[in-house]
Amino acid sequence: MSDITFCTCPDLGCAHHPSRHGDGCTPCVEKNLRDHEIPACFWFKIGREGSAESDYTFQKFAQAVVAAEK
Repeated sequence: MSDITFCTCPDLGCAHHPSRHGDGCTPCVEKNLRDHEIPACFWFKIGREGSAESDYTFQKFAQAVVAAEK
């Protein structure tokens, strides 16, 4: 198992979560890039912890960053 102590993603059941394999963040980042999405840890950094938001697209992330800075 990978020792990623800074991972903030609460979805421990996700096959891409660093706690489920020894490849660190790579599978998560690859999946998100393939799906044109931003990983959950970036969302949590701008204060979206616990969000039920289902749209993790680049555009929604950019809008959330701008809104968080206001």
